[in-house]
Amino acid sequence: MNKGFYVSVLALALATVACNGKKEGALSGGIDVANLDKTVSPKTDFYQYACGGWMKTHPLTDEYGRFGSFDLLAENNRTQLHGLIKGLATQQQEPGSIGQKIGDLYNLAMDSTKLNADGMKPMKPMLDKVAAVKDRKGLTVLAAEMTRQGLGAYFNLFIGADEKNSSMNIVQAFQGGLGLGDRDYYLSDDAHNKDIRAKYEAHIARMFRLAGYEEGQAVKAAGQAMAVETDLAKAAYDRVKARDPQANYHKMTVAELERQAPGIDWNLYFKSLGLPEVKELNVAQPEALAEVAKQVGKGDLDAQKSYLLWKVIDGAASYLSDEFVEANFDFYGKVLSGTPEMQPRWKRAVSAVDGMMGEAVGKMYVEKYFPAAAKERMVKLVGNLQQALGERIRALTWMSDETKAKALEKLSAIYVKVGYPDQWRDYSSLDIKKDSYWANVLRSNVFEYDYMLAKNGKPVDKTEWMMTPQTVNAYYNPTTNEICFPAGILQYPFFDMKADDAFNYGAIGVVIGHEMTHGFDNHGRQYDKDGNLRDWWTAEDAKKFEERTQVLVDWFDKIEVLPGLHANGKLTLGENIADYGGLQVAFQAFHNAVKDAPLGVVDGFTPEQRFYLAYAGVWAANIRDEEIRLRTQTDEHSLGRWRVNATLPHIEGWYEAFGVQEGDPMYLAPDKRASIW
Repeated sequence: MNKGFYVSVLALALATVACNGKKEGALSGGIDVANLDKTVSPKTDFYQYACGGWMKTHPLTDEYGRFGSFDLLAENNRTQLHGLIKGLATQQQEPGSIGQKIGDLYNLAMDSTKLNADGMKPMKPMLDKVAAVKDRKGLTVLAAEMTRQGLGAYFNLFIGADEKNSSMNIVQAFQGGLGLGDRDYYLSDDAHNKDIRAKYEAHIARMFRLAGYEEGQAVKAAGQAMAVETDLAKAAYDRVKARDPQANYHKMTVAELERQAPGIDWNLYFKSLGLPEVKELNVAQPEALAEVAKQVGKGDLDAQKSYLLWKVIDGAASYLSDEFVEANFDFYGKVLSGTPEMQPRWKRAVSAVDGMMGEAVGKMYVEKYFPAAAKERMVKLVGNLQQALGERIRALTWMSDETKAKALEKLSAIYVKVGYPDQWRDYSSLDIKKDSYWANVLRSNVFEYDYMLAKNGKPVDKTEWMMTPQTVNAYYNPTTNEICFPAGILQYPFFDMKADDAFNYGAIGVVIGHEMTHGFDNHGRQYDKDGNLRDWWTAEDAKKFEERTQVLVDWFDKIEVLPGLHANGKLTLGENIADYGGLQVAFQAFHNAVKDAPLGVVDGFTPEQRFYLAYAGVWAANIRDEEIRLRTQTDEHSLGRWRVNATLPHIEGWYEAFGVQEGDPMYLAPDKRASIW
């Protein structure tokens, strides 16, 4: 779509067909009854009722910690990508062409003979470079270089919209540098996290041994690296605070950064990174940057080198010989996720190529697998959802007219992206050579990082996509006030061109409504129509909103996902609000769309029942206990089962569709239900 294009808030009603399952040429009901488990009442366990059949016929294989509808669609997409990529890899390509780069990268990933013969040699130059560091200046320069190479040294630095001047890009510094990702793994005293810590340190030592270090050296280096990461974790915000926009906005000059985080020559760091002139930046978590400066400026130099050596080994492990790949999977796959077996090499190779040359692969994917008609129907769906959300905002009894007016302005300004970008990335300056798989990964990382750095100080490009077209996902970006639905997700069970509106509004319609509602969740509501972090609510309306959303926090906090382990209502609040809002908005949009041509009963299900069954089917999945623990601790999304069973009891239309009444296990009294959008 062209820059400045916005989907109209006016109704763009879909053509609908009254569907009784018999009329020739009629759209289908969309629901596969084989996916249901009719031995369970929908009033007792709606998730099991709607998804039990699917779960039975899609048992977990050893290569998955969780396998659901998302994963099945992603597998199908990967198979399609495999055909496209392999087609290039098996033919002679013009040197320097996209075909040559994709083909050579895939072949290197698949060449187990070369990978095993090379062993750890591809990363040895980087290990030697770390070992050669003699002083703090050298440490600063190397930390910056490693960040540019995608090796996650100490913290994250990227270019993004200034959240209080959203039309311009600035440097953003964000906490990071933790191999385990989440601070609680390092700091929590519960038995599970203590066990993970011990196994992680043992894993680090194992990887050092594989990299050629003697036992004593490996154990010492592992302890030092773990100590540095633990200190970084102590200074980090927890996941709830790290999602608070106001708490993570601290715009300052480099001089101010030097005063708040002394110990690093920050000008040298930025210059070594490729940013010679940084005028100002946002330091999301000043405490984290102060700890980084303390580590680099005053921490034991040998310990810092052990930490950076670990970052090199950890970053390279997936792209080296089988012994590195297997050891890496033993911890991150088996221990953290409970996954018994890694994916076959071809899947890992396709995912790697997709990750490094995403839009080049996406262009091929769209040309072959995404019909124009699907995009057209999606644009109409989005228009209908915008209209429905507008209707619901106008009808709110708890919000003042002043705040409503601004909410409607923001809704009408949402920038919509469907399918694929109008302009494709240029990969001509990316060199893919036949030296080693890891060397190409590093070059690709630098290519991507430099592409991002070039945006510093420039206007935000609202036409740029944050996901590739083949991605099975969708997003809302608050600083551009945009929603995006890549081609990859516009397939069954999310979207079915052959199914009627009851199914499509319950599936992709709720996804659309979900992303729109993110603009008005506990985080997104803090941004105005132009994407600026600015309070546009009256104080009274903000208070009412917080009171109403607290109902969801308390509700999800009570959910016991495993014995003794509860969901985190604060961490998942934004996503839970979006699920709630998506269901409400999509249901209203569905009724608007079919009011002149009502749908009939199909396979014994009313249109309203099929709407909610389609929604539940999106979240069908089997999952291991280890993966439940991992996601509960780190993921801002609730688990699939609870996106159904914990959300629907707050939705009035669901009660009416399935006749849920007081006394039924899933019944929730009206005064206990959330009432937000």
